[in-house]
Amino acid sequence: QVQLQESGPGLVKPSQTLSLTCTVSGGSITAKFLYWGWVRQPPGKGLEWMGAILYGGLIAYSPSLKSRTSISRDASKNQIALQLSSVTPEDTAVYYCARGGPSTKYPGEWGYWGQGTQVTVSS
Repeated sequence: QVQLQESGPGLVKPSQTLSLTCTVSGGSITAKFLYWGWVRQPPGKGLEWMGAILYGGLIAYSPSLKSRTSISRDASKNQIALQLSSVTPEDTAVYYCARGGPSTKYPGEWGYWGQGTQVTVSS
């Protein structure tokens, strides 16, 4: 069974870069017809799609976050990484790693989720 586990610091200072890692078990992140990505949920708000990386390596970002977001993968470690630069308190949220495909519709549908990790931006 596929499992996703987010990890990273729970507290980040304003203007710094938030870095999270998603470690995947039970399946390869390079398997065909799959996509992996990051979704966040600020307190009291809905889910926000941040970006995704497709099995072929193509990466897509939310237009509103594109200038500050970087998503990458390390196939040797079976990990997906997220970096969000120049963070502000508005970036405080629960961050989720998720997997989609082959039966879900890209980009908005996901089949598997990590448990999420709380990240607070505060000085």
